[in-house]
Amino acid sequence: MSLIPQEQFQKFITEAKDVLIFIPENPGFDDIGSAFALAFFLENRSIPATIVSGKKLAETKFEFLPHPKNITAEISGAREFVLSFDTSRNKITGLRQEIIGDAFNVYLTPEKGSIDPRDFSFILAKFKYDLIVVLDSPDLESLGQIYLNNSDLFFEVPVINIDHRSNNENFGQINLVDITASSCAEILKPVLENIDAISFDKNIATCLMVGIIGATGNFQKKNTTPKALSAAADLMDRGADQQGIIRWLYKTQPLSILKLLGRVMSKLSWEEKSKLAWAALSLDDFVQSRTTPESLPVILDKLQENYSDGQIFMILYNDTPSSSLAVIKTVNNELLQKIALLFGATASNETLEIKLAGSDLILAAKTIQGKIESL
Repeated sequence: MSLIPQEQFQKFITEAKDVLIFIPENPGFDDIGSAFALAFFLENRSIPATIVSGKKLAETKFEFLPHPKNITAEISGAREFVLSFDTSRNKITGLRQEIIGDAFNVYLTPEKGSIDPRDFSFILAKFKYDLIVVLDSPDLESLGQIYLNNSDLFFEVPVINIDHRSNNENFGQINLVDITASSCAEILKPVLENIDAISFDKNIATCLMVGIIGATGNFQKKNTTPKALSAAADLMDRGADQQGIIRWLYKTQPLSILKLLGRVMSKLSWEEKSKLAWAALSLDDFVQSRTTPESLPVILDKLQENYSDGQIFMILYNDTPSSSLAVIKTVNNELLQKIALLFGATASNETLEIKLAGSDLILAAKTIQGKIESL
């Protein structure tokens, strides 16, 4: 009888010798919490694990979390290159190496005579990693340049795909995809417990709790299910400090910012083609939250933290009765400059403001979306 995905996951994890854990280029708290938890679990079982993200993680953003040993933005030394010499006719009695400028020279001393070049061969050894885990990515291309630079790795090493999104392409040899789950952290929790409950320590519980709280917006979003609440309660029993996590995640923001963020989240729209998350705010949103448009860059940062699939984040409001203003943030400055060039605007402080005639915010959003899709 064939194994179900959870059993396959257990088999691969328990037999692994060196694991790579991939997260999106712009990870949210679910990605970080899940990756850290899995890395700690493997470390507790004496299995080397390395977390890989296409960009260096913002340490201040996650400094409150315990950190696993190995986190990198690049994969180095993944595969050795072997120079093989057939010694059946002539033994090698000595070897030395030397670096001269940009040249790395290897000197071989034969037992007799000279070395026949036909006795040499060049071999690509197997990758040092024997398992890949990809978190919160609908496809491998979503990992960005780190995938493009190491695509051979994904074809030669088994891949475990863990996700809760409905658009996941099931690209792994093992696919733990549950669209009813709130987060990758919620998916990982019971699987790790079933493998080894003893290795499931406080650090793991804390990291998974961060993932669930981040993905559910502190249990305020629509994806907060009874299963997510039950998982959180169990993680608290295992030592996760829920209130401490909440205080840290939201401590730098006054209540007014949190109120405005809540209003933005309730009005948020998603455009799959352009990877655009946007919301239109009214004057009443600012009045009721006691904020001003100057708070929008902070709100855009929060949107980016929670939507790892997003590339562009935009909030619109009426700056006058007859015009509208769009404030835009992107995952990288290159994309922001392209959009700025498209609209003849200037980006500053990692955001871009686009002014449009007319008070219809929905029409303004569609106009901007249409132009962005032409990039």
